[in-house]
Amino acid sequence: MNAEPAQPWATTRWFNSEPLTLEDLRGRVIVLGTFQMLCPGCVANGLPQLQRIEQTFNRSDVAVIGLHTVFEHHAAMTPTSLEAFLLEYRIGFPVGVDAHDDPAGAPLTMTRYELRGTPSLVLIDRVGLIRFRGFGHEPDLALGARIAQVIAQHDVGVTSAENSVKAACVPGEGCQ
Repeated sequence: MNAEPAQPWATTRWFNSEPLTLEDLRGRVIVLGTFQMLCPGCVANGLPQLQRIEQTFNRSDVAVIGLHTVFEHHAAMTPTSLEAFLLEYRIGFPVGVDAHDDPAGAPLTMTRYELRGTPSLVLIDRVGLIRFRGFGHEPDLALGARIAQVIAQHDVGVTSAENSVKAACVPGEGCQ
């Protein structure tokens, strides 16, 4: 995948943090995980994986950001419900609420990032380039290798847009 600049997030509210932008996190690798409270895959896999990433990687290198990206069941997934959900599931990393320009349509950030659903994961390097975009469950080992690769890229001084990251080799999937 050729690296492309990450688009600004469009959020209406933040939990566990003051409002954040890509610029606020420049210099760190960003793991952006999208989810919905009523998404079984998000609750069973996506959010626990984000928690493990936050516990595993140094926060000075990696920022874990959640994005509540509602595209169905709008009436049930209110900010009040989300606040209780985050407390109940002990989600401590920053979580933004994806904005809508059409209440019945897809959220703005989800559309900007061309995401197909939840859970989705976007890996953004230290200079703001998208290095990976995935939908559904990504095995921990493969994702950890991808994150480590992007961290290492900075450590050896490779951060320019001209140098794209080769995706980690995944058994059964090959290398990209």
